[in-house]
Amino acid sequence: MGGTDEVADGLAGDRALLGRTSTAERVADILRGRIAEGFFRPGARLSEESIGGALGVSRNTLREAFRLLTHERLLVHELNRGVFVRVLAVDDVADIYRTRRLVECAVVRGLGRPPYALDALAETVAEGEEAARAGDWTGAATANIHFHRELVALAGSARTDELMRGVLAELRLAFHVVDDTRGLHEPYLVRNREILDALAAGERAAAERLLARYLDDSRDGMVEVYARSVAAPGAGPGTGSGAGPGVGEA
Repeated sequence: MGGTDEVADGLAGDRALLGRTSTAERVADILRGRIAEGFFRPGARLSEESIGGALGVSRNTLREAFRLLTHERLLVHELNRGVFVRVLAVDDVADIYRTRRLVECAVVRGLGRPPYALDALAETVAEGEEAARAGDWTGAATANIHFHRELVALAGSARTDELMRGVLAELRLAFHVVDDTRGLHEPYLVRNREILDALAAGERAAAERLLARYLDDSRDGMVEVYARSVAAPGAGPGTGSGAGPGVGEA
């Protein structure tokens, strides 16, 4: 993001979401969504003054929201410098995929007897295919995230849903560093459809095999392209737990 005016304009519409019961959790929800959208990009410094003013919340409330998002590994706090959107290390990306493979494959493996409630999953597949036809690769990326979120939701576990929400939010930090959105997501739209079709046919074991290969291939491709992106000149400051200003200060 750019300066204070841009932040104020971008977040002004979110102020109504706080309602009359403004809380740090609600502020964190708004900022989490904005980070996922790329409104605040990895490495961006978050200004208490501009964000607090745009949302109409106290500094203490905003600091508590920052603390919550730091705990979720979306933000980092640097002493005497401020709060920044986290820039992942390459090892972080690989670890995210390890976690995804453990969780997503376990969900598919643990499904009961078919038929499965696949309407929400089917909607995400259609959403991705429609975005691809329109050349909207950011939309396709979002649909792909939704696909995996809905896949995990088949477990019917609020705790697993919460875990996956954090994992996928971290993954989007990596997506925002990579320029080739189409190349990153297009090959997997077809594979989403294949997994859906296997589940619709009641072929749980086949769906798990497809998913495992999918995640392994996605991990290998993502780690390679992410490593190139963060190593490129001008890719932004630091990786891992630290990130400085310079990838769009807020």
